[in-house]
Amino acid sequence: MPFRGLLALLLATSALVAPRAAELPVRGVTLSSAGLAQIDRAGPVAPDDPALSFRVPLADVDDILRSLVVADPAGRVEGLRLPAQDLAAEAFRGLPVKAEDFTSRASLLSALRGQRVAVGESEGRIAEASEGKDALRLTLLTPTGLRSLMLREHEEVRLLDGDLAARIARAAEALAEMRGTETRRLSVALRPGAAEAREVTLSYVAGAPLWKPSWRLVVPGVGEEGAEARLMGWAVVENHSGSDWDGIRLSLVSGEAASFRQALYTPVLLPRPELPILGSGQVVVRPDSGGRPVPPPPPMALPSPAPAAESRMFRAAPAGGAQSAIADAAPAAAQAVAAASLGRVAFNLAEPVTIRAGETANLPFLDARLAAERVWWVQELGGRHPLQAVQVINDTNNPLPAGLATVYGRSGPEAGGFLGDAELPATPPGETRLVAFARDRDVQYTVARRDAGAPVSVALRRGQVAVTLRQLHTVTLAVDAGTTRGRMVVDLPARRGETPRFTPLAEGDFGLRVAAHLPGRPTTLEWEWERSQAQTIPLWDAALAEPLPPVWRELALDRDIARLPGGTDRLQALRGVLERLPAEAPGRADLAALIEDFAAARQLMDGFRSAARAHAAAEAALGRARQAVEDRSGAAREQARVALNAASVAAGRTGAEADRAWAAWREAAQRVVTRGGG
Repeated sequence: MPFRGLLALLLATSALVAPRAAELPVRGVTLSSAGLAQIDRAGPVAPDDPALSFRVPLADVDDILRSLVVADPAGRVEGLRLPAQDLAAEAFRGLPVKAEDFTSRASLLSALRGQRVAVGESEGRIAEASEGKDALRLTLLTPTGLRSLMLREHEEVRLLDGDLAARIARAAEALAEMRGTETRRLSVALRPGAAEAREVTLSYVAGAPLWKPSWRLVVPGVGEEGAEARLMGWAVVENHSGSDWDGIRLSLVSGEAASFRQALYTPVLLPRPELPILGSGQVVVRPDSGGRPVPPPPPMALPSPAPAAESRMFRAAPAGGAQSAIADAAPAAAQAVAAASLGRVAFNLAEPVTIRAGETANLPFLDARLAAERVWWVQELGGRHPLQAVQVINDTNNPLPAGLATVYGRSGPEAGGFLGDAELPATPPGETRLVAFARDRDVQYTVARRDAGAPVSVALRRGQVAVTLRQLHTVTLAVDAGTTRGRMVVDLPARRGETPRFTPLAEGDFGLRVAAHLPGRPTTLEWEWERSQAQTIPLWDAALAEPLPPVWRELALDRDIARLPGGTDRLQALRGVLERLPAEAPGRADLAALIEDFAAARQLMDGFRSAARAHAAAEAALGRARQAVEDRSGAAREQARVALNAASVAAGRTGAEADRAWAAWREAAQRVVTRGGG
C-alpha cells in the first residue's frame, strides 16, 4: 500500500478532523505609508459552514492576532484557530510516531509496533513491518502466534485505537501544513444565527512594503503668466500578502500612523523561582554505652532524690511543610498611540486592480492641474548659478505625499523633453512649494555684504551718555540673466536679533524667502536688516565715590586725575556722536551743551595739571634746599638758607596757583556733573 494511501486512511479514520473551511477571497486592500496594509476579505457563507479560513504569511500572524475584525450579520464569532508556531513539536507531542516516520509506510508502521490493527479479517498487534519486492510485509502478533501478511495496493490497515488514530491524523494534517513553513492557515469559527446564507467580512492589518509614489511633472516655460503644471502620480505597489488580489478595491493612504509589533504568536513562559522540597530534619542518635558504678554518698549527704524514671532516648523529628509560591501576573501590553502631522489622505483607485501574489505593479492614482510658475531659485548666497525650479500651489482638496518627480518640459524647445529629477515634498492643500530640478549656468549672480551704524538718539544719565545706535546689515545681489525675463526667488538667512526692512514672502527652515522680477538686463537687488544697539560713554569713573574731590593734594596726579570729569579723553568720542546724530534726534541739544561744558572742564583740567606739575617741581626743589642746609656749614650754610627761603616762597606760590586751578576746574566740572545726572 503506498504511503499516501495509508495517510488518507489515517485521516479518514479520525472522526475529530474538522471539515475544510471555506476560504474567503481578498476584496479590498488599503496600503499605508506607515508600512501597513489593511486586508479586507468577504464572501458568502452557507448556514452549514462552521468556519471560514485563509492562508497568510507566517510573519503576519502576530499582526492578525492583534487586529482581526469579523463581521457576521447573522451569526456569532466563536474565535480564531491556527496551528501552533512550532507545528512539529506540538503535533507529535506524546505520540509514538515522529515526523521523520512518515518518510515511508514501512517506517510509519514500524513506529506503531505494539499497536492493535485490523487487516481484513485479521487482527493483532504490529510486530514488524518491512518493504518487499512487490508488497509490504506486515507481521502481526495474534493470540495464537505470529501471522505474516503481504499488503498490496489498496489494502487497508486500520488502527483499532480510535483516539490514537485521530491524534495521528491530526499530526499528519499538521505535517501537511509544514510543507509551507512560511505560511499559516487561520480558521475563524462561526456559530450561525439564521438558517440562510449570509455575507461575512474579515478585516485585519499586517505589515506590508511601503507603497511608493512617483511623480511625473510637466512644467511651463520661463516667464509664462497664469501657467499650470500637470502632476501625474503613479504608485509602486507590491503584493506580499501571500494571496492573489483579483479585481480588488485598492486604496493608497498617505499619513503618519503609529505602528507597533508584538509577539502574540510566540509562546511566552514566564520564569518562576524553584523552591526546594523540604523533608524532615536530620535525626542524630548517640549509641548507648551502658551504665557506670554509682559512687558512695558523702557523709553529710542530702536525701537522695527519687530515682529518675528510665528516659527514652528517642525524640520526635520536627515536621516540615512544603511552601508554595504564586507567580506574578504578566504586565499588560502598552496601548498604541496614534499620531499624524500632515493629516491622512486616501487615494481610492476607481477601477478594480488585479495583482498576483509576489507581483509588483505601477499604477496611476492622480492626474491634476496645479497653478505653477517657472522661477530661478537661489538657495545658497555663496553660490554662483541659481537653480531652475517651478513654484506650484496645491489647489486640490487633498495633501500630496512626498516622492520623486521626473520633470518634463511643456512648450517651446523643452516640449516633451526631460529636464531633470526633483524631490516633491509633502504639500498640504493650499500651500506652495518650490521644486528644483536643474542648475541654470546661463544665469550668474554675485553677493556682497556690508555693515554700517549711526546714532539715532542720546540720553544723559548719571555719569554717562547713553547712545542708541541703528546698525544696518545690507545684502546686495548682482544678477545677470542676459535678456531672459522672469522671477527669481531668493532664500535669505534669518538674522537673529535683527528686523528685516522688507516683507518676506515666507519664513521657515530656509530663512526668509523673497522674490524679485528680472527685467531682461543685469540688475542689482538689495535687502537690509536693522538692529538697535546701545553704546555708553562714561563722563567719569563710576567707581569714584565723589566725582569732585575737594582736595587735590591727596590724589595721585597721573593715576587719579584721569578718572575725574574732564580728566579723560572722552571729548572726541562725544563730538563724534554729535557729528553723526541727526538734527531732529532726541537728546541732541543736551549732548551739545554737555560737550561745551566738558570742553571747558577739560581745558581747565589741563591748566590744573600744568600748575600741579609746577608745584611738584617746586616741592622737589624745596626738599633739595632743605637737605643742602643740613649738609653745609659756615658761609655755605648761610647761602643755603637763602636758597631755602626762595624755594619755600616758590613752593607756596605754585601751590596757591594749583589751588586756584583746581577750584576753577571744580566749578566747570560741577556743570558737567549736573548735566550728567549727578
